[in-house]
Amino acid sequence: MTSPPPSSSAEIFTAFLRLGATSFGGPVAHLEYLRREFVERRGWIDSAHFGQLLAVCQLLPGPASSQLGFGIGLLRGGWRGALVAFAGFTLPSVLLLLLFVQLAASTQATWWPAVVHGLKLVAVAVVAHGVVRMAQSFAPDVRRALIALVALVAMLLLSSPLSQLLVIAGGAVLGAVLCRTTALQGAVTLHVPYGARGGAVAVGAFGVLLLGALVWPASTDAVVSLAALGAAFARAGALVFGGGHVVLPLLDASLVEPGWMTADQFLTGYGAAQAVPGPLFSVAAYLGAVVPTTWPWVVGAGVATVAVFAPGFLLLVAVLPAWSRVRALPHASAVMAGVNASVVGLLAAALYDPIVVAGVLSGFDAIIAATGFVFLLVTRRSPLWVVAWCVGASLLRALSGG
Repeated sequence: MTSPPPSSSAEIFTAFLRLGATSFGGPVAHLEYLRREFVERRGWIDSAHFGQLLAVCQLLPGPASSQLGFGIGLLRGGWRGALVAFAGFTLPSVLLLLLFVQLAASTQATWWPAVVHGLKLVAVAVVAHGVVRMAQSFAPDVRRALIALVALVAMLLLSSPLSQLLVIAGGAVLGAVLCRTTALQGAVTLHVPYGARGGAVAVGAFGVLLLGALVWPASTDAVVSLAALGAAFARAGALVFGGGHVVLPLLDASLVEPGWMTADQFLTGYGAAQAVPGPLFSVAAYLGAVVPTTWPWVVGAGVATVAVFAPGFLLLVAVLPAWSRVRALPHASAVMAGVNASVVGLLAAALYDPIVVAGVLSGFDAIIAATGFVFLLVTRRSPLWVVAWCVGASLLRALSGG
């Protein structure tokens, strides 16, 4: 497949803004949104490049879906492309969560629970569709399907905060053993607009950021400095393995325990983050706005958001120049095949828990979600159609007293 010419910053921003406004379903589901949009629909990146970039992001701490989007923007439009991809993908959820901060009382309206429940059913349909599509790409044979099944069972049995990291590592080991004859789609190279020196600078910046975040004292004052706020969110962003949901316990320890906010405020932010599209790490905007500082609440939200995403992006920038050498190592294709297959298992586990468990509460819910799934599978249209169907059906049921 021949790739289209490099995209403009405006085109990249618009594409990611559309995704950021429609990508319901949580961190793992976003991987399918990105694959469908940029591999199938736009052809900005082929399956081989996508799979290798996905493998890199899964092996690093940080928000894997946002790192993947950042990486796609970097490959398509250089540094500007990476930055506008991040901005477009994150902006809708940030703005919606800031609206939640100001209009929290509106979430108590009688119609609101039905809307939130409808969005949960959207997640069921989208993630179910994602399991099917990603299995076709990353687990097309018996051996890789077995790795995906093992990953699924392991995720359902394990409850450790490091579960996803352990499952991905296990997928790498199984891939090295079972997929030695598996050739990924071409020995491709991830071309980035910088070299080893740029990667070294990113490593140094990450080290400085992490060291500063670790040594900066946690304040128990009624008013928090921006430096302390940024350190708390950078520390969580640098140390989280496993994606968006795993960052929440780290943020709880950094924000609730010192008394910067109440547990109710924290849980309200978490609930709001489940009701909006885009990356779950965007919850930092809500939490940063709630923490009292000497600056306007919008500034606190901005500092928290940048601080929680920055470590993962710096690590990705650091690793990409060396990826072609890693890719050339013996059994690298087999390892990556195992990692990619394990992602299918992660997606399937996320479909069951928490998505189906939290969303499908009745037979009527199952019918709504199944209809949305069939709609995606047959028509291949935008998830916005599924959003309209699931939310509309949920609202109608609530208004009719069902």
